[in-house]
Amino acid sequence: MPMRLKWEFDPKKQDSIKTTSGNGKGKDKIILELIDNNLLTSYYQPIFSINNNSIFGFESLARVKENPFITFKSMIEFFEMAIECNMITNVDFICFSNAVENAVNQGIRENSALLFINMSPSTICDPSHCVRTVGQILYEFNIKSEKIVIEITEESFVKDNKNFKKIIEQYKNFGFKIAIDDFGAGYGGLKMLSMIEPDFVKVDRHFISHIDKAIVKHNLVDSVTIACNRLGIKVIAEGIERAEELEVVSNLGIDLVQGYYLARPHPNIETENTILTKFENLVIGDKNVSAETKCIGDIVVDIKAISHNEPVKNVLNQLIENPNLRCLPVVDKDRIVGMIYRTRFIENQVVGKCGYGMHLNYHKLISHVMEHNFLTVEYNEALEEVSQRVQKRKVNKLYDEIAVTKNGKYYGIVPINILLDAITAKSLALAKSANPLTGLPGNESIQREIEKRIIKNIHFDVAYFDLNYFKPYNDYYGFAKGDAVIKALGQVMIDVTNGNKDQSIFVGHIGGDDFILLCHPSLSIKLCEDIIKEFESRQIEFHGEQDYKAGFYKSKNRKGDEETFGLLSLSIGIISTEVYKIDSFAELASIASEVKKAAKKESMINKKSAIFRDRRLQG
Repeated sequence: MPMRLKWEFDPKKQDSIKTTSGNGKGKDKIILELIDNNLLTSYYQPIFSINNNSIFGFESLARVKENPFITFKSMIEFFEMAIECNMITNVDFICFSNAVENAVNQGIRENSALLFINMSPSTICDPSHCVRTVGQILYEFNIKSEKIVIEITEESFVKDNKNFKKIIEQYKNFGFKIAIDDFGAGYGGLKMLSMIEPDFVKVDRHFISHIDKAIVKHNLVDSVTIACNRLGIKVIAEGIERAEELEVVSNLGIDLVQGYYLARPHPNIETENTILTKFENLVIGDKNVSAETKCIGDIVVDIKAISHNEPVKNVLNQLIENPNLRCLPVVDKDRIVGMIYRTRFIENQVVGKCGYGMHLNYHKLISHVMEHNFLTVEYNEALEEVSQRVQKRKVNKLYDEIAVTKNGKYYGIVPINILLDAITAKSLALAKSANPLTGLPGNESIQREIEKRIIKNIHFDVAYFDLNYFKPYNDYYGFAKGDAVIKALGQVMIDVTNGNKDQSIFVGHIGGDDFILLCHPSLSIKLCEDIIKEFESRQIEFHGEQDYKAGFYKSKNRKGDEETFGLLSLSIGIISTEVYKIDSFAELASIASEVKKAAKKESMINKKSAIFRDRRLQG
């Protein structure tokens, strides 16, 4: 049986509601009495935009008015009862009508906020109530369908997918926006996402709760956000109850947020000045991308988009008046739906194969002739990732401009020459900070990479590599051999990590015989073991056959006395952010000193390579 679970927030956080069940009345009679006595009402919880410091919309939440005869433990109980009595459709429409009427009476038509209203799939598919019924309610209260977002709870089961998709299309054609509610909590989230192509996805609060402490939740929400952004779907993080949760979702690029920490449901649509002042004080963290770690959004060119309803003749005139204009993005309600590329547009739509292109297309709308196959990227994608996607394009489209979106909205255009210039500049900057001996990223890049991960609140391990007996080796075999060993270790680390396609891996050269490896906590031990194995397999190359077979060599120690030294080996100290709560690069460097000493001590005692991973829990 489908369960109607989203007309209320956490029951534990709401006023206690007694259950009297109407003094023994039948459940259907209880529901009818609530409807007949107008005991259902609506509360509203704001949905905020972090980027704009504004109220994006209000979600309507059903409530039962206080009365001495019929009360419930929670609204969940009420809707479960409505489902059990096969009265959910009637209840949904009463709640819909109440939500619209109360919002209109409080001025929702006069501001830019959208009104989010829940509706179960069974109600949507009920043949006795169609989109026209909903339209009649809007007509009665003189509000446009474009102001309404229908929230479909994912926890409900859809029996007939084909029919459901068809009905959703009718709602869209009527002007309604669609949201999937409780995404990830119920039946086939990705299937529903692909089936109805919503305007919004509301991530279930289970995934938002303590997201700052759960790497699995963090990565799942990150993946959903990236996928939705690429599809032009706006993501809403609901159920935010702590400052740390707000900070994490903001860093993940989620703009729309909702929850008790920000504002509780209220019978009145609160005035923007009052509620926004509170919201602005709560918003934390720097939402700007660091200038040091450039992404594609940093280099966009602001080219004004044209509407999909623009006539072809107007577009042609615009291109004639602006001879340097190479492309025009086409949008429908801020969502990019097509591109016009100057050369191909003139060749194919103005001239045409037989020279009659303009005659055939002059009175058409641009949506009929625009190109649908174009490259779109989200504004926070790395330059290197975009470059790789560009290189995979067909030859005839290799130099087409790139369309950039931000949270699904059109953001700007990036010409290929500007992308190449940016990548070149970044490569030169990295080369300047790279270690000259190994070519690996140096201290500046290492610090930047670590700070980026700390800001994103991603769990990672930091492995510090140090060569044992390197100074006496250098003194005995010479600086040339010493440099060769350092280069060899750097290459070994590259070769081993290149065999693992995990995107979390980063290798850097601190300087001298000190190296660093960043990776996911689950990978660190195995990668370090493989690096040791590969490095030690080259000991005969480092020491020569005679010393290798002997297993030692004699050289002067730091005091100038002759001493016996073992073959080159590695000390590796690992710090995990699963163990330590690291807030800065300086704090990490401080902890590193102790861990590196412990690894070196263990290696000296056992006279072989050692890995020391500190697992002490810090308060």
